[in-house]
Amino acid sequence: MQWAGVRSLSPAPTAAWMSRRPRTARWPRGRLPAARRAVVASAAASDANSSSNSPGKDEEREEVARREKEEKAAASLLMRSQKYAMLKQQLAVAAQFEDYKEAARLRDSLRSFEEEEPVLRLRGLMRKAIEEERFEDAAKYRDELKILAPHSLLKCSSDATTLGIRVQVRSVYIESRSQPLKGQFFFAYRIRITNYSQRPVQLLRRHWIVTDGNGRTENIWGVGVVGEQPVIFPRTGFEYSSACPLSTPNGRMEGDFEMKHIDKAGSSTFIVAIAPFSLSILGDDNDVLL
Repeated sequence: MQWAGVRSLSPAPTAAWMSRRPRTARWPRGRLPAARRAVVASAAASDANSSSNSPGKDEEREEVARREKEEKAAASLLMRSQKYAMLKQQLAVAAQFEDYKEAARLRDSLRSFEEEEPVLRLRGLMRKAIEEERFEDAAKYRDELKILAPHSLLKCSSDATTLGIRVQVRSVYIESRSQPLKGQFFFAYRIRITNYSQRPVQLLRRHWIVTDGNGRTENIWGVGVVGEQPVIFPRTGFEYSSACPLSTPNGRMEGDFEMKHIDKAGSSTFIVAIAPFSLSILGDDNDVLL
């Protein structure tokens, strides 16, 4: 489509302008192709060097490579952990139904797996190195574990004392209530609270922070523990057991209790820490509850 009757608003060139054109830079006659090729090649090389040597680009590539390596390691650990969980569960079922031949086969498979499992092997090597005071070797094994499975360095128990109130925790994996193929892992934990202060306290509320193996975190608040708000007198304690389902074969828990002194009216509440502990189907050196 053409617009009819519309004139260009650009002014017509004047005679003076037509007769006196401005001078422009010219490439030397006869050397135009070679000179231009040299300049273009130089500019391209400069751009390539500035791009490849850019610190930001290098750091970005290294970060991407590091993340990919961590993701592969996590996926491999997940598969091995699921296999380990299934073997333990199958062994428990075989023993329950007195299928001793199958139980013996599964026991041997489990032992073989434990000898080949990198996390268990490195943890054993680190423990032995510490016992033999080979601390450089122990540090090397620890660094390898940090890369392979950071959760494995966190024990399935913890111990913390706040204002004379000591909280000890131990967790254990329960095969009979877990379904690894469905991504359901069940962990029990037992807590012992001991009052080493000179004043009686009452546990009012609990707060848990649960983190699964994928880094997803959930905060859980509740009144008391196991339906109680226990009073704990000096030099006495209170124990209870509870459980935590998880969608991954490893994770961690930590939290705190809100308490108050009850020997004086109007006493303000205070927070007692629950140190982090691991939820792991691989367990650690001591799988016995408190």
